[in-house]
Amino acid sequence: MGTFRSHSVWLGATRLKIIDLQSGDQPLTTADGNTTIVFNGEIYNYKQLRPELERRGYRFRTNCDTEIALCAFLEWNTDCFSRLRGMFALAVWTESTRTLVLARDRIGIKPLYIARRNGELFFGSELKAILIHPQIERQLSLAGLDCYLSLNYVPSPLTLVEGIEKLAPGTWLKWRDGEVIFDAYWKIPTVVSRDWTMDEAKEELDLLLKQSVREHLLSDVPVGMWLSGGIDSSTVLHYAAAQSSAPIKTFSISFTGQGCDESRYMRQVAERYGADHSEFDLNPGSDMRDAIEEFAHYSDEPSADAGALPVWYLSKLSRTKTTVALSGEGADELFGGYLTYRANRIASYVRKFPQKAIRLALRFANAYPVSDESIGFDYKVKRLAEGCLMPAERAHTFWNGTFSGAQKDAMLKVYLPGAFDEYVMQLEKMPISRRDALERFLRFDQRFYLPDDILIKTDRMSMAHSLEVRPPFLDHRIVQFAATLPIHLKVSGSRQKVLLRELMRDKLPLSVVRRKKMGFDIPAHEWMRGPLRAMLLEIVSDGVANHDDLFRPAVLQNYVKLHLDRRANLGYHLWGLLILFLWMKKWGIQSTTEPRIERAFRQAAATLS
Repeated sequence: MGTFRSHSVWLGATRLKIIDLQSGDQPLTTADGNTTIVFNGEIYNYKQLRPELERRGYRFRTNCDTEIALCAFLEWNTDCFSRLRGMFALAVWTESTRTLVLARDRIGIKPLYIARRNGELFFGSELKAILIHPQIERQLSLAGLDCYLSLNYVPSPLTLVEGIEKLAPGTWLKWRDGEVIFDAYWKIPTVVSRDWTMDEAKEELDLLLKQSVREHLLSDVPVGMWLSGGIDSSTVLHYAAAQSSAPIKTFSISFTGQGCDESRYMRQVAERYGADHSEFDLNPGSDMRDAIEEFAHYSDEPSADAGALPVWYLSKLSRTKTTVALSGEGADELFGGYLTYRANRIASYVRKFPQKAIRLALRFANAYPVSDESIGFDYKVKRLAEGCLMPAERAHTFWNGTFSGAQKDAMLKVYLPGAFDEYVMQLEKMPISRRDALERFLRFDQRFYLPDDILIKTDRMSMAHSLEVRPPFLDHRIVQFAATLPIHLKVSGSRQKVLLRELMRDKLPLSVVRRKKMGFDIPAHEWMRGPLRAMLLEIVSDGVANHDDLFRPAVLQNYVKLHLDRRANLGYHLWGLLILFLWMKKWGIQSTTEPRIERAFRQAAATLS
């Protein structure tokens, strides 16, 4: 790690070496010493930008994208960010004007945290880089907790630490003499539907994927591929194999005997493309506890997404053979792959029945213990029924989340500030396409769920193993193209990712193209009853004892009992609590808050005065 220090700023940087002569283990400063950059990520079009900058008089000392980003900033200031294609978080310091500029890539593939204290600005690509500063109090954010318990993640700009924020994707920040301004250089596109024919759309997507995968393969170290057996990662492998002279190294996680194993599809696709394939079987005999305890250090913010565990092992496996891996992330949000999109449509019909009838059916379903054979199905059906009793916007967030408002009220001793309600209101305010309201949910997931759950989970788990993961579907040109597609090319009846499946129909094995989207069912429910049972009981007991000013111990213990007795499937809920308590203990996060009664009296007194 290298550092830069002046009387006004301290900067530090370290970076994986992906390209020969790549600079990144230290800040990069101009020859006159006036401007310094620290950089995390990759700029894929830096070789195209270099000749243009050379024509403008710039001379380069290195062959790295960091120097291109620095010179681009000198030439175009904050307008340069819209010229960069890639994933990045960066900071540029100008000594003569005492100005600091931060920026984050369009989609939010790379994280960037900030904190403001008394005119000073603290920042880092990891939250722990800010937490180590003595001026930063480690106080739990109730606004962040409100969202975390409902959503399984914390949406930008919130975090779980009071006073620390995430810089929103596609945004830059400028600090000068204690004053801070923000601006967005790019936003998730508003839906502007074009009348694409299927053939036209296939031709355009084919071209865009070829371009994106070619750029994402740029590396002087081996590039591998995360392969799930689904159409997304299989598509990326198809385009990568076509542009690689050597067999692609593919990596997969299997769940032998756990009801969610996709290994036969993974192996089928790997064999089709002659890949050098490796698998790790994540079974109850794996050292899950040791891995989970490491999350507390590497996650920065706790991930209530149980998918973090297989991603951890996938990253560990990949790093044995490569430094860079491509993934299929982003296709679900762009092309309509999640079951929640189908649930939105199903619910619109179910809501036509009287709520009394829906409640009665739900009560009947809850009266029976959960069988081993029906765990996943049982969970989905009950969540669907509960969502049908809610407005469409709240149901959409509920299906990907965990605790309901009533459950949060029961388990907490404090008032929450309503941050989750404000978050749902942003969904309610999003414009509805004239053709289909489903577009609003896709755009919302691209704005929040994708960067604040899927991408942050991948970045933290992969970087913990010094692995760089690149998602070719999230090239902003593909994102913008997807926004122009009519909804029937994404979701049509029970068919999902319609365009992508049609494009790959003659390219991938038909078993992969035709298979129904069932969701990647991490067996969290059974993990909590089996290999993680002892850990769950220990961590939750310890957590409620240390934070009894925040949680009602009896309620949390009852949630655990309901799950262990198979009277409810609360595996995802309990996973989130387990990770939260581990993280708070690791980083000394304090939860001392005003009890409800004291806050109520204080608010009443303020009103009277």
